[in-house]
Amino acid sequence: MSTEEKPAAAPRSLAEALRGRDDAELAALLRSRPDLVTPVPTDLTQLATRAGTRASVVRALDRLDLFTLQTAQALAVAADPASYDELLGLLAGDEGDRAVSAALPGAVRTLREQALVWGDDDRLRLVRTARELLSPSPQHPSPTGLGPTVREATAGMSPGRIQEIVTTVGLPSTHDSVSAVAALTGLFTDRERMAALLAEVPFESLEVLERLVWGPPYGQVTADPATRLRRLLDRGLLLPTAPGTVVLPREVALHLRGGRAHRTVEPVPPPVGAAATHPPQVVDATAAGQAYTALATVEELLKDWDEGGPAVLRSGGLSLRDLKRTAVALDVTEPVAAFWVELAYATGLLASDGEADERYAATPAYDTWRERPAAERWTTLAAAWLTATRTPGLVGGRDAKDHTLSALGPGLDRSAAPEVRRRVLALLAGLPEGGAPDAGSVAERLRWERPLRATGGAAGSGSTGSGGGDDLRSRLARWTLTEAEMLGVTGRGALSAHGRALLGMPAPTPKAHAERTARSPEPTGPGDRLPVHHRPAVPPPDSSAPSSPLLTALTPAEQAAASAAAARLLAPQLPEPLDHVLLQADLTAVAPGPLQRPLADMLGVLADVESKGGATVYRFTPGSVRRALDAGRAATDLHAFLAAHSRTPVPQPLTYLIDDVARRHGHLRVGAASAYVRCDDDAMLNEILADKRAAGLGLRRLAPTVLAAQADPAGLLEGLRRMGFAPAAESAEGDVLITRADARRTPPRAAPEPVPEGPPVPDDTLLAAAIRAVRAGDLASTAPRKARAGEADAGAGSGELPRTGSAETLATVQAAVLTGESLWIGYVNAEGAASQRVIAPVRVEGGFVTAYDHTADAVRTYPLHRITGVAELADDEN
Repeated sequence: MSTEEKPAAAPRSLAEALRGRDDAELAALLRSRPDLVTPVPTDLTQLATRAGTRASVVRALDRLDLFTLQTAQALAVAADPASYDELLGLLAGDEGDRAVSAALPGAVRTLREQALVWGDDDRLRLVRTARELLSPSPQHPSPTGLGPTVREATAGMSPGRIQEIVTTVGLPSTHDSVSAVAALTGLFTDRERMAALLAEVPFESLEVLERLVWGPPYGQVTADPATRLRRLLDRGLLLPTAPGTVVLPREVALHLRGGRAHRTVEPVPPPVGAAATHPPQVVDATAAGQAYTALATVEELLKDWDEGGPAVLRSGGLSLRDLKRTAVALDVTEPVAAFWVELAYATGLLASDGEADERYAATPAYDTWRERPAAERWTTLAAAWLTATRTPGLVGGRDAKDHTLSALGPGLDRSAAPEVRRRVLALLAGLPEGGAPDAGSVAERLRWERPLRATGGAAGSGSTGSGGGDDLRSRLARWTLTEAEMLGVTGRGALSAHGRALLGMPAPTPKAHAERTARSPEPTGPGDRLPVHHRPAVPPPDSSAPSSPLLTALTPAEQAAASAAAARLLAPQLPEPLDHVLLQADLTAVAPGPLQRPLADMLGVLADVESKGGATVYRFTPGSVRRALDAGRAATDLHAFLAAHSRTPVPQPLTYLIDDVARRHGHLRVGAASAYVRCDDDAMLNEILADKRAAGLGLRRLAPTVLAAQADPAGLLEGLRRMGFAPAAESAEGDVLITRADARRTPPRAAPEPVPEGPPVPDDTLLAAAIRAVRAGDLASTAPRKARAGEADAGAGSGELPRTGSAETLATVQAAVLTGESLWIGYVNAEGAASQRVIAPVRVEGGFVTAYDHTADAVRTYPLHRITGVAELADDEN
């Protein structure tokens, strides 16, 4: 859409400044502040009003980097309006600062783009709400540490007292307080005269000013101040604000500071340092090993919950006892176990079953996931981790109501988590290949990029320095570094090649990747980094840019392409699954690497895992062999399976174990009577009845080959197995029930949706439509119209709908059809929403007017009874 040329005159309001922007500049505003486009404003005046609301301004200030925020804070304590040179002086001081001078244009540009500042360089204005938030007041001290101006501090002072101060400092008395305050302000802002005035003040009085100069500027005094304080009060260097309270005027503080609004100005982001540098191929190999371990851990977790996992707490989540059991089963610490549980949940592989006795179990998606290639399974986990807002690091902490936060429970979502994860990985990508970052420098960089979030305070309160503090973003960064290492995104702390690809950055070509994995290159410098993606991750460490753009989240299509690229890089690094094991005479089997899926599944049924590591050791026991027989396998099947998959001869003890268990398996049959035991050998039944351990089963003989029991079938099976027998369950038809290794699954469940951090960033299509609608509405609301009889000059639209009678409306529209003129109309749609439009009527018939709508840029038909009124446009606009 074509836009009007920028007016030559300086804008008088934010709305006028927005009218001077082209479509690209408006799109940049709506993209940086997406809350302004929800819902779409009717015109630019409404857009400006919304941009000045407290909630929107707080959100915009919250996303500023430290130097841009310091620039806004300096504007808040400057005159309104202030010139660019005045602003530069407040930030660079009297002596100047080349880094500040280089960074300030970018900071001002950012504030202008986000509609927090408007006006030309000679009349910079901070929007009123931002000024109110950032200006100093007794209730909300400014981060600059400055107090009120002389005019503000003397607002309640008696005229006589003001004249006394003016006389004491050597100024001529005036006839009114306004001119006296102006003269005093002029003295305090004149460097030479102010220096001469301070030269007359004793050293002990100057010490008082030094304690207040960097804030807080308020102090307490007694009813009879000491001499050193009296000298300052008499000269207006301290001014009373309330009984017993004095303040250092802003002009005095700025003089003592050398013109600086801030004690420390940080125009350049702190660099992220490398704590260590490793060969890239070592990083990739280490990360690939961690990625394989991650896959094995998630599979082990869900396999452990195959028959139904832990119960869901009444308040939701996993109990502390169940988390401890899971940690023992995975042989990890409880925080690490919480991470794997939450990762499986975020990926959609784990959920609650929704039954009355609600328990956690794997979802059907887990079975699909297991069948995919290992590299693709890893990218599924890693992509879910990148976008998840659930934060496992919070598990075990306390919420606002002092309730313990549990794994899989409510209260773990933190909307900032995805942004921090991507930002931390982007900072790692900015290091030389193989560089592992210093965690402290990463935290410092994040605090610089989001100082208000680091302090956790509202805009305008608290310090915005990049000092210490264990804020949420710092903890998220620390957890990101740990989780990325466990997941295999990084290796030895450095970002891997497949980790880069997962972020959407260009991966090395196959040839280059082969070379970097075959040899150990020298550590690269800042100029030898990989080419930067079209969405820049982070500027070089020595960049003087005022702000570092965040690595934005990828679209679903971009993430799918990035995941595919990561899988291609990771696949050659993962070990190939093996089709064999090594059987040993001590009834164990050693898997020297990952096993193929069918082999691993069958071996998991036939044997118990004894130890894990580089090689997995399985142990064969009577119970594990019985488990395989219960799953429908015959002894011959087990012998053939072991012979086919063992690189060593099948040991004789293992053959005897299988045959012995198979010989006794199913000799006893247990069914539901309530429960019964059936056996063709009545001597065995006599043995069971005579065994004292069977007393609790409530057995009695019904027939020579049948015993009835008071216990249920499952309890009877377990009791007989504890006694050393190998019973088999049978159905009501007398057939043996096969207990397969099939796992319990929940109904289909979707992965939890991340909790968004504010309104989503609008896409290009929505932005184009929104800008078109806003400009069209602005055209209708500002179109000059002719004054009707008895009415003053209407000028531009006032925002109120035109009001005319139905007869006058019809006559005006019909006349416009004949003359071809455009009209300004008020229209109320079927939902009751009122709007203003500029139309060129084409025809009127049947109670409807067909017209070209300049607002919608289309031909529309409007019912006449919904038109509230019409007015002709001024001639010079047609």
